Amino acid sequence: MIILELGELSQMRTTDAQVRKLMDELDKHGEVGKAALRAGMSPNTARKYNRKGRLPSELQEPRDWRTRHDPFEQDWPELRARLADAPELEAGALFEDLVKRKPDAYEPGQVRTLQRRIKQWRAKEGPPKLIFFPQEHRPGEAMQTDFTWATELGITIGGEPFPHMLCHPVLPFSNWEWATVCHSESMAALRRGVQAALVRLGRSPQYHQTDNSTAATHDLRTGKRGFNAEYESFVQHYGMTPRTTEVGEKEQNGDVESLNGVLKRRLKQHLLLRDNRDFPTVAAYEGWLHECIEAANRRRTKRLLEELAVMLPLPDRRLPEFVEMDVRVTSWSTIRVKHNAYSVPSRLQGEMVRVRIFDERLEVSYGGQHQLTVERLQGRNGHRINYRHIIWSLVRKPGAFERYRYREDLFPSLTFRRAYDALCESRESHRADVEYLRLLHLAASTMEAEVEQALEVLLAAGTDPTAEQVRKVVSPVRPEVPELAACVVDLAEYDELLGQVREVVS
Repeated sequence: MIILELGELSQMRTTDAQVRKLMDELDKHGEVGKAALRAGMSPNTARKYNRKGRLPSELQEPRDWRTRHDPFEQDWPELRARLADAPELEAGALFEDLVKRKPDAYEPGQVRTLQRRIKQWRAKEGPPKLIFFPQEHRPGEAMQTDFTWATELGITIGGEPFPHMLCHPVLPFSNWEWATVCHSESMAALRRGVQAALVRLGRSPQYHQTDNSTAATHDLRTGKRGFNAEYESFVQHYGMTPRTTEVGEKEQNGDVESLNGVLKRRLKQHLLLRDNRDFPTVAAYEGWLHECIEAANRRRTKRLLEELAVMLPLPDRRLPEFVEMDVRVTSWSTIRVKHNAYSVPSRLQGEMVRVRIFDERLEVSYGGQHQLTVERLQGRNGHRINYRHIIWSLVRKPGAFERYRYREDLFPSLTFRRAYDALCESRESHRADVEYLRLLHLAASTMEAEVEQALEVLLAAGTDPTAEQVRKVVSPVRPEVPELAACVVDLAEYDELLGQVREVVS
């Protein structure tokens, strides 16, 4: 325990809490010295407050004088006039201008003094500020939807980081909410999230409100902020009228904006209780997410029932959660979807394929038959090339590998990259490319995991990782078929058996 000297105690500012403690101690035993020690003040200070019978905050008197010289006193009239003409001017810009004109008059640390002076001017003489008016929500009138990043939750899927967003619809009157996992603010994600919330409710409100997201309002053909035809068709299918906030006025979507933070704080608490942030699959994570939201929604049942009573019934048909488009396969054996390139089997080259665009994946079909499913890329100008789709042509034209535009996609793992580097060290560039393409061909013909395991063994042993060396490891061993003698059947045994059956029957 640290005991302060009386001189140190007298130099400390006495707080209201200390004086209340002093009064409590004096009521107990009436000893000033003992009470002062327990309250953390000197006996003289204790006697002063005991005599006055008032708290320190009650003894303070407002002062109308400055304790320090105002360094901006001479230039303040000019600054004040400039602020009156342009109230949006900030203290930092004004201070930089002063220092530029009078470099010897001011020091860098004095900008804080100017900021406080301007803050006081804005409060006393500044222009009126914009006022936000709280609105009364009507039951069943609207659903607000917003996207919010949830990567901060630290979720992992199978041990791997899982960056993602949540599509978050909310009913402002009851604060009923729902959320679905997504990867971007796309129309597919908006359609899936809102539709999941409506199906969960079993009813639909009069309006659906979003901010000015590109999924709902950015018309790519004209660049205007009108509603997309696809979005309008979706909300009208459920009997809703689309509406959006004004550009730059996100507070008009304030209920869902506020509940974004509330939802993520609740999920963080449940993750702490779970004591584990890893999930085996995205579906398992989303199931856990829905359990957390359902627990919160149970506390909103009373007001939700008021909303459901005036909301509209859902149509019989549920809309698909994807968008379809027809795309022609290029001579590179790729398709371009939503500004990103994907490889497809080379047998489809030149053909028109149908692509179903989900939020997280693409499904490619030809002639009504499914061909492949690939994870969807986010952003623009990305590419996802599967070496299995092109290796059969690339081994015939190995010279194309050196300057292939999507060359980096042809290293399925770090082990394959290390193998290629090892090949480059032991032979000329062209020969290294040919040998590496043979490795890829072998991986596509057998099992990539087995080839990768063989490469790891060869690299660890310092052996040149050629296709021939790997083939010796991964080539399947042909099992030996044992020679079996043919069994001779004695038909007399069957006659004897039938004779015994006749005797039993008779």
